[in-house]
Amino acid sequence: MERRKVDILCVQETRWKGSKARSIGAGFKLFYYGVDSKRNGVGVVLKEEFVRNVLEVKRVSDRVMSLKLEIEGVMLNVVSGYAPQVGCELEEKERFWSELDEVMESIPTGERVVIGADFNGHVGEGNAGDEEVMGKFGVKERNLEGW
Repeated sequence: MERRKVDILCVQETRWKGSKARSIGAGFKLFYYGVDSKRNGVGVVLKEEFVRNVLEVKRVSDRVMSLKLEIEGVMLNVVSGYAPQVGCELEEKERFWSELDEVMESIPTGERVVIGADFNGHVGEGNAGDEEVMGKFGVKERNLEGW
């Protein structure tokens, strides 16, 4: 992260059980949430200098969490999400989208939002009609989550 000058990073599939904040070295701290060490888990990594700016941590589930920071008078909400993969039960997918919606709806108008998520959407190899927003080097076929 340091080499690429990244100060905030959303991570998914952490597979760490618990709801903590821990130093991960090199001047970074990971805020995370997970209920099982074998699957799921989300987190947000912050450069240590921004840790004191954290006002709120919402650990909604092992698929959705958010941090609210105040940086130079600007309220910034960082949301980390991990959508269920193809093949997961519809109920699990609906729960994820409901949790994400709940977090987004709780953010006051005027505050900034950054979402870093693995939505498990496959956009496929064709980009006809989507050239403005999608490159031409996708893989395989588009799935429902990729529309």
